[in-house]
Amino acid sequence: MTDARDRLIDAALNHVLFEGMGERAIHEAAREIGMDPALARVYLPRGGADLATAYHRRGDAALRAWLADTPPQGRFRDRVAQAVMQRLSLSDRELARAGAAIFALPQHAALGARLIWETSDAIWAGLGDRSQDVNWYSKRATLSAVYGATVLYWLGDESPDAAETRAFLERRLDGVMRFEGFKGRVRALPGFSALAEAATGWIKAPAPRHQDPAWAGDTIPASDRGDA
Repeated sequence: MTDARDRLIDAALNHVLFEGMGERAIHEAAREIGMDPALARVYLPRGGADLATAYHRRGDAALRAWLADTPPQGRFRDRVAQAVMQRLSLSDRELARAGAAIFALPQHAALGARLIWETSDAIWAGLGDRSQDVNWYSKRATLSAVYGATVLYWLGDESPDAAETRAFLERRLDGVMRFEGFKGRVRALPGFSALAEAATGWIKAPAPRHQDPAWAGDTIPASDRGDA
């Protein structure tokens, strides 16, 4: 099942530049590999949204492998920057643009936000984050905002080796670091730690979710499909 679905996705991605990230690319891919169109619909029931999701999650999987094999070095902000730029380098700009157009549609906006969150989670986990409280969420929310803005900038960047995107990312991270410095000063105020613990101490990081390896996490959860 997984092999057939992967072949369909591979073939469909080859048609995206000509047919768009949608049903036509999937139909042409099914015809090309000799797959029944009805079966293709089973594998990618939401058409372009499923195809774009599969492509994005493949990039995340490659990023996790890169982080495990060649973990970034240096200051923590530099390691985050390296991970973000590596994630961008793992994407084809034209396919990413096609996917962005899908996720810009109102019915897929929540899915797009979820995928950005997943990328941010992959970066934090790959860099060794072990937070189990509210910081688990705040770190990913902050990086999601930075990553999402950086992707949009990168989509229009024509500078050599995405140098302008790297500079944009550095500016965003500088802003985050200034904010973190401000938070550190606030935490140092007398009584703040006890107040924060009382307000957020009940918040815990989510337990790891089991994924069926046969689908490798590429399907869209029912909550994102709108049929749950």
